[in-house]
Amino acid sequence: MTETTPSAAEFEAYLDSIRRLVAERLIPAEPRLDGQETLPEDLTQLLRDIGLFGISIPTRYGGLGLTMEQQVRVMFEVTRASGVFRARFSTTIGLGSQPILYNGTEAQRQEWLPRMASGDVTAAFCLTEPEAGSDAGSLRTKAERDGDHFVLNGTKRYITNARQAQVFVVMARTDAASKDAAGISAFIVPAGTPGLTCGPADKKMGQDGSATSEVYFDNVRVPAANLIGGREGGGFKTAMRGINHARLHVAVTCVGQAQRLVEEALSYTMQRRQFGQPLAEFQLVQAMLADSRAETLAGRSMILEVARAFDAAGEAQGPIIADIACCKLFCSEMVGRVADRAVQVHGGMGYMRGVVVEQLFRDVRLLRIFEGASQVQQVLIARDMVRHAKA
Repeated sequence: MTETTPSAAEFEAYLDSIRRLVAERLIPAEPRLDGQETLPEDLTQLLRDIGLFGISIPTRYGGLGLTMEQQVRVMFEVTRASGVFRARFSTTIGLGSQPILYNGTEAQRQEWLPRMASGDVTAAFCLTEPEAGSDAGSLRTKAERDGDHFVLNGTKRYITNARQAQVFVVMARTDAASKDAAGISAFIVPAGTPGLTCGPADKKMGQDGSATSEVYFDNVRVPAANLIGGREGGGFKTAMRGINHARLHVAVTCVGQAQRLVEEALSYTMQRRQFGQPLAEFQLVQAMLADSRAETLAGRSMILEVARAFDAAGEAQGPIIADIACCKLFCSEMVGRVADRAVQVHGGMGYMRGVVVEQLFRDVRLLRIFEGASQVQQVLIARDMVRHAKA
């Protein structure tokens, strides 16, 4: 079947519809997220209706078939609103669908991708454990072969959308003798499978409306047909396909949130007066505004360049993995600085609950941690540099 992507005119029209959704529906709904475990269903339906669950899934499986450059341009607009909106579908478009799309069997793709693309199925990605996060090779969840099934036992932690998911992509160790990532396999586990349970929603610093929780596997029997790709030992490669996609999207989220913070800071400093003039007329305030705009533009520019390289690389993503890490590192650190300046120019008002910049300040702190903390990205980037220097 021939794969298609939207024409330039079609894409620009779609992008305009996203901008209207953000301005008219999502941003005005942000106060509703306070104290919520997950996004209210009516708001989730808006995301389904406009196709956001399917932006990374090819049209042959019911998605929109957007290129990575088109995806990041869409997400620049979506993430001007609270990042919680993006979180509701992000696990599906990245960590959930991409491992199945690129490493799954055709039967697995046909079964799950159309339902993910429509938003009927939310996917959760289960890698992190109480004793294994960035060091994926240390994970302890086991999958033992039993006839035509595997039996899974273990605990996963900080799993986004777990309590809302209809399917879980689970990393588990199939080679008990291995001590590294080579013994890890990936499984598709439908919600409701006996022995699979979720803990209560975690209470976090920010991100109200985006639930995470622990997920428990107690003798969960999974058909061997649910082994992604039909072979053992490919779990780490499977995970990384989703993680690289997700890391670039996290960088995009950082830029979208930074753009919103700049808008909020500028608006406030234009209105708030001190010593007979708007705050925006003071040079030290102008310096903070200028630095924030410059850093946001830098992040946007590097993401667009790497997104184009991602599209050009196709299956051969190896050379750009470090560049994706660069985007994640720079943009997540950048948005923290922008958020801090936005609170600073608001003064005491910026410290008050219910003010947008206060909420965003707490929300964006997560971005330096998840999908690989900044220090993990630094190690990845430096190792790539050293490897190329030796070559």
